[in-house]
Amino acid sequence: MAEPTCPNCLVLQRRVAELEAHVERLTRLLEQQQRAGKRQAAPFAKGPPQPEPNKPGRQPGADYGTKAQRPPPRPEPIDEVHQAPLPEACPACGGPIDETPSDHQYQVEIPRKPIYRQCNVPIGQCRACRRRVPARHPLQTSDARGAAASPRGPDAQAAVVQLNKQAGLSHGQVSRCLDRLFGITLTPGGSTPTVLRAARRWEPGYATIGQSVAAADWVVPDETGWHVGGHNAWRHALVGPEATAYVIDPTRSGAVAERILGAAYDGTLIHDGWSVYDHFEQARPQQCLHHLLGRCHDLEEAATRGGVRFPRRGKELLLAGLDLRDRHAAGQVSDHGLAVARGRLANALAGAVFPPKSNEANERLAQPLWDHREDLFTFLHLPGLEATSWRAELAIRCGVILHKVGGGNRTWGGCSRPGGTDVGMADLRAAGSQRPGLPEWTAARPRDSAGLAAVTNVSWFPCRSRPQPPPPGVTMR
Repeated sequence: MAEPTCPNCLVLQRRVAELEAHVERLTRLLEQQQRAGKRQAAPFAKGPPQPEPNKPGRQPGADYGTKAQRPPPRPEPIDEVHQAPLPEACPACGGPIDETPSDHQYQVEIPRKPIYRQCNVPIGQCRACRRRVPARHPLQTSDARGAAASPRGPDAQAAVVQLNKQAGLSHGQVSRCLDRLFGITLTPGGSTPTVLRAARRWEPGYATIGQSVAAADWVVPDETGWHVGGHNAWRHALVGPEATAYVIDPTRSGAVAERILGAAYDGTLIHDGWSVYDHFEQARPQQCLHHLLGRCHDLEEAATRGGVRFPRRGKELLLAGLDLRDRHAAGQVSDHGLAVARGRLANALAGAVFPPKSNEANERLAQPLWDHREDLFTFLHLPGLEATSWRAELAIRCGVILHKVGGGNRTWGGCSRPGGTDVGMADLRAAGSQRPGLPEWTAARPRDSAGLAAVTNVSWFPCRSRPQPPPPGVTMR
């Protein structure tokens, strides 16, 4: 076929060739993803391994950190002393062995023998109203007597909550774990109400988390998918300096964050760019640079010819902002130098984003960058502020694992009951203070304020105000 002589035809022909190559490359990528989705092994694989990977563990150099080792315990807590026997002959050559000065090795072991307690409960009677008043020991976790007079202790109940909500074990796996490790018999039907009863003990302090997060100078929100009874839902996390609020809601809307923070929140919001957070008009936003750098990297990998220039330039400017922050923190840049460099960086980014882009993918990236150009370098105006939303990503990761393992909740009562699902997700961020232990609040009764006095930085936020109890015979997860 003869080559066309029309200039427009030549341009169209080159354009068709570029599009055909682009379609062929995308088709190969789609086939690779479809094949990878059918494989059952390595669901979180990120491609082939590196040819020369770094050695595992901390790397040597200035970033290694403080070198330390586990110190031996003090003589007071030593519970057992065992004498190791010498072999009769050398295991290498068979020669005789002479004893030399001894050395020591220390172990920390888990006691596997359960403790069986008997609490003698005197029963009193009020002289005025003739009501029976039972006594209560601090180690009791329940007032039940008679057929239900054999509850689990506070440590055992705390272990059930920890295994179910933090480790992601099902109630059947929790039962088997306690039986095999400690010889404690617990059915899955007994594990479920144990978690719910422990959750109800948080009711007096659940609003503390909302108040703590709403009063924080900065908040990092994020959300991930969830399921309730097979229907789509969303798990929200709002991370503050001292506490993290978790909410399960049917929608991904900003009403969840507004319900906790209030529409007039005037702190700093570090988020991933989700448009619902723009409704906080009085807040000072900081767009997550990690998400933007990821988009720039993906566009640079997929673009051809001149299409790589814009994502490459955007990535350079965002990385330059992070480098400027680090140099200022290290004392290499003064406050005045930071202000000058910050202005130049903002002007350079605006100059790269403003011109219209012929590449549609680049234009889709340029539009939000232009709309939020004032929100990209907030961390350079407020030294010490995070530039990414890694705190929320980390806080919500446990929920992602629980979703993959357990599939969500069966009913709204299981996740909206105060602490029903999020009791183990409450973040213990007691900055500079002693964190309350799980056994302490597990043993605390709902009417005992002393058991919850230390829970000032730990709580959660329910997603329903009137949770309904589960139907008879239904086990909630």
